[in-house]
Amino acid sequence: MEVVLIDSGGANIGSVRYALERLGANATLTADPGTIAQAERVILPGVGAAGPAMARLRELGLVELIRELKQPLLGICLGMQLLFESSEEGEVECLGLLPGRIARMPASAEARVPHIGWNRLRSERDSHLLDGVADGAHAYFVHSYAAPVTEDTLATAIHGAAFAAVVARGNCYGAQFHPERSAAVGSRLLENFLRGAAA
Repeated sequence: MEVVLIDSGGANIGSVRYALERLGANATLTADPGTIAQAERVILPGVGAAGPAMARLRELGLVELIRELKQPLLGICLGMQLLFESSEEGEVECLGLLPGRIARMPASAEARVPHIGWNRLRSERDSHLLDGVADGAHAYFVHSYAAPVTEDTLATAIHGAAFAAVVARGNCYGAQFHPERSAAVGSRLLENFLRGAAA
């Protein structure tokens, strides 16, 4: 299977690639439009801020290509946020593949921001992407901004307020948590994505 990791400049790309290799997938790291267009599975990782990440995708000429992909596309962490219409972080227009706006998480004495650490996933609707992932299973998060809970939300988590932890619409999928750092839960989500992941 041809799996491509879009070279979005995120610091987590190496660990995502290693996690895929453990599942037997040889992922190609590239920013080449032709290679991305021909891949069977495309993954958009990301660590950092929405503005610079979208600027990099524009500089590489990848925005329209990503919007037009027909094969399964998985956004991870910031990569998931970029799938939405816009982000409050830097007031930036994103890819617009999922409706909704990314907003800063509310901070409180009980819920510090950034949200760093393990948190429970709460199932919202069935999807092949979460086959074998138990309701209440823990995943590892690192983020300050989050996606709203919508009809596209497969699982939520709560940190101050509920937010979308896993999403799906058509051929687009997203995980706010880091599957490459989430032990068996993350490995299962990646495996499900590689196997087909029909929402």
